[in-house]
Amino acid sequence: MALNMEYVSAEIAFIAENGDSAASYIYPKSSGREIKRPINEKKVVRVHDTRRLEVPSTLEVNGFQLLNFPTRITDFYDERDIAENYYKEAIDLLKEVTGAAEVFVFDHTYRSEVRANAGQPGVRLPAEFAHVDYTPSSGPRRSLEILREMNQREYIQHRMALVNVWRPIIGPVYDCPLAICDPRTSSEEDFVQTDIYHFNEDDLETPAISGQIYSLRHNASQRWYYCSEMRTEEVFLLRNWDSGVSDHSCYAAHTSFKNPIVPPQSKPRESIELRTLLIFP
Repeated sequence: MALNMEYVSAEIAFIAENGDSAASYIYPKSSGREIKRPINEKKVVRVHDTRRLEVPSTLEVNGFQLLNFPTRITDFYDERDIAENYYKEAIDLLKEVTGAAEVFVFDHTYRSEVRANAGQPGVRLPAEFAHVDYTPSSGPRRSLEILREMNQREYIQHRMALVNVWRPIIGPVYDCPLAICDPRTSSEEDFVQTDIYHFNEDDLETPAISGQIYSLRHNASQRWYYCSEMRTEEVFLLRNWDSGVSDHSCYAAHTSFKNPIVPPQSKPRESIELRTLLIFP
């Protein structure tokens, strides 16, 4: 079903709290605990279809890039196949597209409302607020941790970037597509440092992962994009931090959103997202 629309008008959740910092506590759906987030406010924004751009978006300019990227993976929930084969496919793609000398995939995330509500371990709900995965503090800290964990300290002085590879597991995507803000249309004041604590099913008292992200304030000048009817052979690249960029233009805020136009019998979105560290020559 081709919607053939330049944009859709949809609600996106932005941080509403005043101040320069906030905190989030993320519990697995199966725990029964309520996720605690900063106070959000929903704003109706135009989310433009990246397929209709006259000049295709690029990671370097827009902070995101849509690519055709077929894969041999048939079962995206086969953890062994993902780690042994899908990681390698993504590494080869990122080297080719970005010119990176080395690429390290350090984890992946599944998102599915159906599977998360069913209590499937390791599956999260689609993100429902505008955010960036790292900040000027957590980006370099996480990058150095990865290099130490992988015994690759020789790259510490290189330019580095944290890039996500987002793919639909079921397509085409109508329900809860990914929306991305072109960072050039934001201002530095839009980004709010937010401490974030992720808990696993086996320990709900001690965070499995602690970090810092950016939550995004609404700004009328922001320009948002999505990909209409995104297919399983396509991926979005998202840039979350880049040591070679000195301002906020490397932070591509993103979130899912409720698509106001969803065809009957469309399947609920499922997606897999790789988190990677790129090392440049």
